[in-house]
Order: sequence, then structure tokens, then C-alpha cells
Amino acid sequence: MGANVLDMRDIISENGSILLPTFAGLSQFSAVDYPGHLCAVLYTQGCPCRCRYCHNPSLQQGQGPSVMSWPSVMEWLVTRKGLLDAVAFCGGEPTVHKSLLLAMRQVRALGFNVALHTSGLYPHNFANMLPFLDWVGFDVKSPFARYPDVTRVPGSGGKVRESLERMLSSKVSYEIRTTVHNTILNSADLVTMASELQMLGVSRWVLQRFNKAGCADLELVASHTPIDGDVVDRLRVYVPNILVR
Repeated sequence: MGANVLDMRDIISENGSILLPTFAGLSQFSAVDYPGHLCAVLYTQGCPCRCRYCHNPSLQQGQGPSVMSWPSVMEWLVTRKGLLDAVAFCGGEPTVHKSLLLAMRQVRALGFNVALHTSGLYPHNFANMLPFLDWVGFDVKSPFARYPDVTRVPGSGGKVRESLERMLSSKVSYEIRTTVHNTILNSADLVTMASELQMLGVSRWVLQRFNKAGCADLELVASHTPIDGDVVDRLRVYVPNILVR
């Protein structure tokens, strides 16, 4: 099955209904989830990662019912034409849902741009979605060799690298960002990451300050220190354009 093709067997339930992603929430307006655009944000349920700094831990299990039907979302989006530029899919990890591709195509058919926030854990699904994306916010969590320490998912580093390479070889606009907490990533880790990103051809990198909002790990909340400016200067040797957010 080639890229851009959705195997309908993957999204049909036993009773014949289409298994669209389960949505945990809708933010009707955002100016930050797709830089330079006004968008609605849809949050999908389910994520294999168990990152300690996660600010949406309630979405990890992905077992709750969808808080809204997809037809109702589409009906609402019709009323937003001309008012919003785009729809951003966030999570959880949106690409865990193969059927998200179908949702993206329907959103594009309404005339909206499509943005995606992803950790890149599902390279095949992600590759199928890339042609229907206008922008990707891609999380790079650690040096590739240390990924299982952060995500608690064996083999996750190789999958993320594959997704990152696919994205970089496409024409989609993107932002690569890393959440920095000194308990999880030390300066040597960040330098290793900078070197790996440089080798992949990345020239812009966003370092995100740890945000304690929603984080259930009390140790991380209590132990966070600011990002070291001297370390950022060292990273710029590898990736010249670094933004600390």
C-alpha cells in the first residue's frame, strides 16, 4: 500500500462503520498552534509515550469516548469558513490513528489548511499524511539513542528519526522543538541532539521551557531550572537559528 492511500480495512469496524479518531476536545480558536495562522485545534486520544513532562497525561490511554462526533465537527467547521485559516490536530499522538488521514482530507476539502503536532512515533502513518499537511510541529525529545529513557517506548528513537527524515525530504513547512528539563536532558544530551539535527540538515530549532501546567510529575515540577544561555550558545555552533520559547 503506497503513500497517500488509506486502506479502508484499517478504519472499518465489525459493524461496517468508519472508525475515525476519538477526539478529546476542541479549541475553537488558537493563534499559537500553527504559527502565523488562526486555527481550530482538535485533540485526539491515545499516545504510546509516557514522557514525564507530559502536560496532557489524561489523553495517553485513549480509552474514553469521543466528546464530539466527526459530523458535528465538520458542521461546525463549515460555519468557520472565512474566519479561520486552518485546523490543527494535536494529542495525545494524532498519528496513532490511521483514519486521521481521512479527517485531514475532509478538512482540506472545506478549504482549510491542515497542521499537525506529532512526536513521529508512527513513520508509515505520518508519511501517508505528509502530502495533506501544510505545517508540522515535530517534537524531538532527546538524542535518538536515549529515546526509550524519555518515552519509555523501546525502539522509539529509530522510528522518530525515520519520520524526521521523511518530513525533511518533503516540501511541508515545519518547526522542530524540544522540551528542556534539566532532570531529563543535560547539556551533553543537548549537544548530541544539536549534532544529530545538523547532520540531518536542520538549521532552526525551538527549545521550549518546561511548562508545569498539567504535569503530574511533582519531582519535575519542583526541580526545574532555566535553560542555560551558555549551553544555547554552544548549540548554535551546530544549529545556527535557535529560539528559546
